[in-house]
Amino acid sequence: MTDGIFQSALASFLLFSPERQADPMGAALAFALVLVPYSVIGPFVGTILDRFSRQRILVFSNLIRALTLSCIALLIFQGYTGVELTIFVLIAFGVNRLILAGLSAALPLMVTREKLIAANAYAVTGGSVWVVIGGGIGLGVRKIIDSIASADYADAVIVSAAAFGYLSTAFLASLLKRQEIGPLPHEMVKASFTQGFREMREGIRFLEDHADAARGIAAIAIQRGGLTALTLMTLVLERNFFNDPQDPDAGLAGVTFMIVTAAIGLVIGAIVAPFGVARFGRHRWIRFAMLAASVGVISLAFTRTSLTLALTAFFTALCGQSVKVTNDALVQSKIDDIYRGRVFAVYDVVVNISIVSGALIAAILLPTNGDTWTLPAVVGVGYLLTALTILRPSKFFIRSA
Repeated sequence: MTDGIFQSALASFLLFSPERQADPMGAALAFALVLVPYSVIGPFVGTILDRFSRQRILVFSNLIRALTLSCIALLIFQGYTGVELTIFVLIAFGVNRLILAGLSAALPLMVTREKLIAANAYAVTGGSVWVVIGGGIGLGVRKIIDSIASADYADAVIVSAAAFGYLSTAFLASLLKRQEIGPLPHEMVKASFTQGFREMREGIRFLEDHADAARGIAAIAIQRGGLTALTLMTLVLERNFFNDPQDPDAGLAGVTFMIVTAAIGLVIGAIVAPFGVARFGRHRWIRFAMLAASVGVISLAFTRTSLTLALTAFFTALCGQSVKVTNDALVQSKIDDIYRGRVFAVYDVVVNISIVSGALIAAILLPTNGDTWTLPAVVGVGYLLTALTILRPSKFFIRSA
């Protein structure tokens, strides 16, 4: 939830403030900026997670985020949008990558293999839903404060609240035992951070021996890259096409509605995933969901209204979440704990590169008002080709699951 509060404040400050105009390239650069630290620290995440107490990592990472958000709140209050703000935002999101990867690597130690898909559904979807709820809270608080103070003051207050949330999270993480979420004592050996790239290579070699997991990761990367492109399209459409560009509050309200619609799709996608896997198996279910996602996105190429955009957001989120939780369980089930951190580091870097690529493609294809058939057509065809080639049965269906 705290992530949602923070991100809503940052988005409203950078993209929906009355004195700032949103354009495709600016929004794409903002997305790329957020993901730069993810990709930079990616090679070292595996080393950290496989060599140090994940419980301690969660505690100190949340403390660092609380401190950086306090600095961000001060900068926003003073109206800074330059290098100072950029540096602290990079630190905040970089640390968050370590937190999310640590939680994902720890999950198999908390549940049995049979419950892994359901646990992923609860964890990933629950986190996404709470982010949306947090975003809604942040936007609601901004609306209230904005009526009695400046927009920058409102955003600063919201970021300060998020900083307190991270302090609370650090306290809760401190209640876990030191080795409760791994790595186990016999797996913890001394290692330098310079080993990060070598261990990334070990993660890649591990995936070479598990081609279905590697192809699943590739599918997730393409799905997330396309989702990023569609998200940018939504931001620009709501800001500059569906609403008066001079009324950023209306655009922000439209984006909020689309996010809530997508969140409902996320929940349903996670709920149906375990049933789909039980009926068809992991591999077939992932392929079916990618095929279904392509249909929803391609339909947006024919007509772009608030209704069709909402339906696409709902259906793409539903199918994408179903693919995500199923593939996470597939990857986790193939990896011994001693390799889990480095494989998920590869996973993260591949997905982040795809997300940045999706943002840049959107910036190239989107007009100023966001209304184009080209982008959804490219994304939809990309999803379709992924299902037909990368996830084709002869290569992906290595064994039933």
